[in-house]
Order: sequence, then structure tokens, then C-alpha cells
Amino acid sequence: MLASAVAMAARSVPYAVAKPAGKSFVAHASDLLPLKSTPINPDWIVSGNPQARTAEHSRGHDEASLTAIWDCTAGEFRWYFGWDETVMILEGEVHITAEDGTERTLSAGDVAFFAGGTWASWRVDNYVRKVAFLRKPFPKPLAIAYRLRNMLRNSGNQGIAA
Repeated sequence: MLASAVAMAARSVPYAVAKPAGKSFVAHASDLLPLKSTPINPDWIVSGNPQARTAEHSRGHDEASLTAIWDCTAGEFRWYFGWDETVMILEGEVHITAEDGTERTLSAGDVAFFAGGTWASWRVDNYVRKVAFLRKPFPKPLAIAYRLRNMLRNSGNQGIAA
């Protein structure tokens, strides 16, 4: 019942919202962003001495999304993804083992998604540099209401030619 009420209210909110304050366009050369040391949690390191650095590129006006450049030297570690994260490898490679045992080597040009709330093992043999697109997942009740709103909006658009 609450989800129905939220969905109905969300349906009445127009797609266009007020223009956000702040920058609406941000562009940088990824190799010119100043990287700052962001040490990996020592409890997560399996082997080696991986040194990670991060440069924030941009942040959504609602603080629910972030784009960053991240790099890391050789080492093996586990990583906890607190946010949903899509990565594109810019340079080098990394060997990933997901929680379900799936193994994959990602190299320049590869794109991968890691769901928030999950762990993965990373093994960097030499060096890896990536761009990371992060998004805070919605809390479950809000996610359900959001999906319901989308279903209601999409059901009204069926049969309309694009």
C-alpha cells in the first residue's frame, strides 16, 4: 500500500526538474587529474604492497554518484564495494575473482560492473589504472517504489512509436 502511494506520487512528478546548482558539465584529461594516495585497508591486503591513488573527477548534485580515476601498483587484495561501481580499465590489467568464484582478467578497454555490498579479490601484477563510475544503491523500499514507478510510466508509453 505504501509502495503504491509512493509510486503514484512519483508518477505525478514531471521528468524535468529544476536545473541543479553548480556545474552541469565537467571535462578533464584523465592523465592530468592530480592523484592522491588512498591506502588500501591493510586488513584487505593478501600479498605485496599495493599503493592506490585516487582523483575525483566529478560528483552528482545529489551526492549519490561519483566519477573518479584510480590507479594501483602490484599486489593482491580483497575489495569491498560499498557503492555500485562500473569500471573501465584505462591502462594495465587486473585479475578479478568475484564472490561467486567467477574469474576474469580486465585490461585496457574492458568494462566491468560490481554491485554495492559485495567483495572481489584483485590481483595486480604490475599496474592498473581505471575510471570508476560509482552510484549509491537505493534502500530496498525506495528501489521497489522506483521500479514500480517506472513500470507505471512505461505501461502508459506502450504502443507509442518512437
